[in-house]
Amino acid sequence: TVAKPDEHAVETGAWAFWFLKSKVRILKLKRHLMQFSNKASAQLRNERYGQVLTYSPKVFLPVTNLCRNYCSYCTFRRSPGQIGAHTMTPDEVLATLRAGSDAGCIEALLCLGDTPESGFPSYQKQLESWGYQSTVDYLDWIARQAQELGLLAHTNAGILSASSMTTLRQSNVSLGLMLESNSDRLCGRGMPHYSAPDKAPVVRRQMIAEAGAQKIPFTSGILVGFGETKEERIEAIDALAQLHRTYHHLQEVIIQPFRPHAGTRMAEAGAAVDSMVLETVAMARLRLPADVSIQAPPNLAPGMIEALIGAGINDFGGISPLTPDFINPSYPWPHIDALAERCQSLGFTLRARLPVYSRFIEEPGWIDPYLLDSVHRIDDDLRDAA
Repeated sequence: TVAKPDEHAVETGAWAFWFLKSKVRILKLKRHLMQFSNKASAQLRNERYGQVLTYSPKVFLPVTNLCRNYCSYCTFRRSPGQIGAHTMTPDEVLATLRAGSDAGCIEALLCLGDTPESGFPSYQKQLESWGYQSTVDYLDWIARQAQELGLLAHTNAGILSASSMTTLRQSNVSLGLMLESNSDRLCGRGMPHYSAPDKAPVVRRQMIAEAGAQKIPFTSGILVGFGETKEERIEAIDALAQLHRTYHHLQEVIIQPFRPHAGTRMAEAGAAVDSMVLETVAMARLRLPADVSIQAPPNLAPGMIEALIGAGINDFGGISPLTPDFINPSYPWPHIDALAERCQSLGFTLRARLPVYSRFIEEPGWIDPYLLDSVHRIDDDLRDAA
């Protein structure tokens, strides 16, 4: 005799089979949707920027790694007396700038922790011993030394006051501040920004808006895969889009994948997955105004260069032939010739650019007159080289 099938087992098996088939269909649908959005994003990129991808040849100056914030993922920040704490001396600054100039760099990236003098009196005393009353005074001096050596300064100093931006506008061709996220949830207890008051979205949006009010060419961006939701990524991109539609000052938005670092509170967190990064690149291109470049750092996604291009980026940001990425020291910059070959394999030309985009050079009022001669001279040299 043949045993009668167990009706419950048959029912369960049928349900499992249906569930698996449905899951496969959903995955296929998601893949098709991603392919569609990538294609649409790439088409928008090509219509605006053609077959040219850009980067900024830079020298990276970690002016100070002292910072009053304690982001859960940061490997850069230090407190006075902590191993690795350092503020560049004027002699170190000049030596690095000279080396950058000799190496053919165009951009001097000045990067540092948020408002260190507000939390560390010893740092303030150090500045005063060199003849500077504030970090902004020191940054302004560094930027002017950079210009004398044929470099153009771009400063990312965290939260700056309106008066500080007014000062730095006179010596920097652009400024930057990552929005990172527009989520207050990520500032709650146990979240990545809980101990980082300067990462409050409202504070960062206010500074980005003030930069726009002062007609400062500006770089911002978001961090992807550090605990935010897809909806929160969309909200962050939309917040940047609204700021740009109001002030027309965003030159680029960085889509930066989260990478965990040893020794941080998020050392065991997973890195941003490739599909999430690519989805965000395409989403940003489709939601941001066309005159805002979409940038992805190539050192943080060395195996994804072709995929990032396919998703719609048109810029790789600053790449240094001389200095490491002090924020992500475990991720070396790509060699320019190798990156150019990978771009060429997809029909794109890799081209160097200034740390300020062409439309801000062409439109009056965006760049301080003190800087214009240097900007035009370097821009002309780049055009001749191309």
